[in-house]
Amino acid sequence: MSDSKRPDLQRFPTMQQPWDRRQFIKNAAAGAGLIALGGGLFRFLSDDASAAAAAEKRPDGRPRLPPGQRVIEKLKPMGGDEGDGDVKTFSLRVYGAVKKPFSVDYAGLLKLPQVERAADVHCVTGWTVLGAMFKGVQVAKLAELAELQDGVAHVIFEAAHGYTANVPLKDATTDNALITYRMNGKPFALTHGAPVRGLIPDLYFWKSAKWITGVRFVKKDEPGYWETRGYHNHADPWTEERYG
Repeated sequence: MSDSKRPDLQRFPTMQQPWDRRQFIKNAAAGAGLIALGGGLFRFLSDDASAAAAAEKRPDGRPRLPPGQRVIEKLKPMGGDEGDGDVKTFSLRVYGAVKKPFSVDYAGLLKLPQVERAADVHCVTGWTVLGAMFKGVQVAKLAELAELQDGVAHVIFEAAHGYTANVPLKDATTDNALITYRMNGKPFALTHGAPVRGLIPDLYFWKSAKWITGVRFVKKDEPGYWETRGYHNHADPWTEERYG
């Protein structure tokens, strides 16, 4: 007898292993679905996983899972105008309202003090990835090296093809706000921002600019690409600041 819920394993061979696992079957029974988004096949984790994350508390007392979010296993490609993805041509400019502007290539970025941080990321479309490990340089360290002028209040993350995302200085200089080049020990795929992207995990994920080219410190806010197209200027997932 055919199983109407069985995925087309010839079309999606990577589904063979999870289909065979008992846990996959359990999750499917609990409501995990197979859904097609943007031409790709993605499996939501069970509702139990999302409920467990929502019940867990962060150190600041907020639930680990923001309202309106659901846990998935890995980042989803969300589009955008890609950079070239080549470490050989990568350059990051750190400038603006600073006393010591500077630029680094990829090798120079790796020579700066490195950190690894576990972080959850939350997309405005409603998905969340929990507990990923990111490696890179803290934005706070870039600010320290550049020596900010008095009155700096925002950071503008600049990326390929003129994309920008604006972030308040206090959000951009938290312990887990990074310029990152590794996730879970692996380089980013081009669709996820290779070779280097931003990471601002406590704001919706569009603030974590992919294909990053610049970190500009400013005294006056400058709404970025999505912010000037109807998305919220701040983007706090816990207060569902999705749209302006």
